[in-house]
Amino acid sequence: MNRNATFETFGGMRTLVADYRHWSVQARPRQVTLGAMVLLSHGPAHSFSELPPEAFVELSHVVGDIEATAAATFGYAKINYLMLMMVDPHVHFHVLPRYDAPVEFEGVAYPDPGWPGQPDLGASAGLADAVRVASVLKAAWPKSRV
Repeated sequence: MNRNATFETFGGMRTLVADYRHWSVQARPRQVTLGAMVLLSHGPAHSFSELPPEAFVELSHVVGDIEATAAATFGYAKINYLMLMMVDPHVHFHVLPRYDAPVEFEGVAYPDPGWPGQPDLGASAGLADAVRVASVLKAAWPKSRV
């Protein structure tokens, strides 16, 4: 599998949830909301428009798997996709499940400090462990497309 440097920035194989032909899904190392993920293009593209047409076709399947798994695992109220690419240049989205009430995971209640407004990307206290979150998401991930 061809990887770019941004894959390692977000935890590499430790946080990998699912691989597709053009995309990877990783648990976001800083779990600013429970179940936060990174949807990352495998290629060298630094601009969304540089992706091959096949990546856009596959994207709909990946997004469907993300939303189904996050809903079944953590029961989000909304989901946000942020494409920032200011620090890490390769095409990727920060995928943030949003919660209108604290969500329990492994005996700990995790609030969404930005709800109902923009996500609080600076949140740092009491975040869930990304490797544990990756493990739970991976176990629940649809096997048919991966």
